[in-house]
Amino acid sequence: MKLLILGGTQFVGRHITEAALAGGHTVTLFNRGVTNADLFPDVEKIHGDRSNPDDLTALDGRAWNAVIDVNGYIPRPMRQMLAALGGRGGHYVYISSISVYADFSQPMDEDSPLAELADPATEEITGETYSGLKAACERALPESAAVIRPSYVVGPHDHTDRFTYWLLRAARGGKMLAPAPDEPLTLVDARDLAAFALKLAEEKLGGAYNATQSVPFGMVLESARRLSGSDAEFVTISEGFAREHELLGRGLPVWNPGPEDAGVNAIVSTRAIAAGLAFRPLEDTIRDTLVWAQGRPADYLMKAGLTAEQEAALLQELTA
Repeated sequence: MKLLILGGTQFVGRHITEAALAGGHTVTLFNRGVTNADLFPDVEKIHGDRSNPDDLTALDGRAWNAVIDVNGYIPRPMRQMLAALGGRGGHYVYISSISVYADFSQPMDEDSPLAELADPATEEITGETYSGLKAACERALPESAAVIRPSYVVGPHDHTDRFTYWLLRAARGGKMLAPAPDEPLTLVDARDLAAFALKLAEEKLGGAYNATQSVPFGMVLESARRLSGSDAEFVTISEGFAREHELLGRGLPVWNPGPEDAGVNAIVSTRAIAAGLAFRPLEDTIRDTLVWAQGRPADYLMKAGLTAEQEAALLQELTA
């Protein structure tokens, strides 16, 4: 199969490219040539910005069997890309997000209402517009396209550090702040997401697919402690304490307590599983992510999570 990957060198796109090459497909990458530009030296690369129509002329006269779009965030450039391909891209697979849903408090399936933009003309990506923009990108797609809606994507090469923070913190040992063990965490390994995207492209399957599983936070932390051989002691923090100290989000990432996120924590992927989505053992994801993360430079600065000093102050307050 001749495959055009939009992006293809960072995290999810990187895993998709690796899976496609391992499967014997002929891959072309279209990206700006900025992120991990030295990856895949033997793969054809077309450098350009999809928001610039002049850059899209490099696609003229070319044809592929399928397109996998990893980095579509704004509908106008997406429509421009589709117009430039003119149907010559073959089957279109778009990596979207469960953020597209309008109401996270209710059980959600693929037919639940999607978010709407207050200002349909906006192209500014913020916490308030992200959901609506991703939903607008979905609406720009042809009816035959496949749309994958993952929750938190985790695994090696995760540049967000949100899930990785918890694994490294447990590996460091000592007393650490943690949600209650039965608090849910929704996630999908980037490699499983990549394999599913490739399957949809190969089999030309269309429609929308939630791609996530829910696991207990305690299972994640216990596995990280055991695999790393640490002496971590989990100090349970309440939702109220976390909200009072504004810890939800970047401080204590991927934890979404409260009724406003009940639908996210309960979301299922029945349709995707029936179409071929498979989840590897959680322990494999944790082990591989730890090995990768612990191999980064010693001076690497985490992009999410509490610093040691911040956590020490909070622990002292809790035990005072």
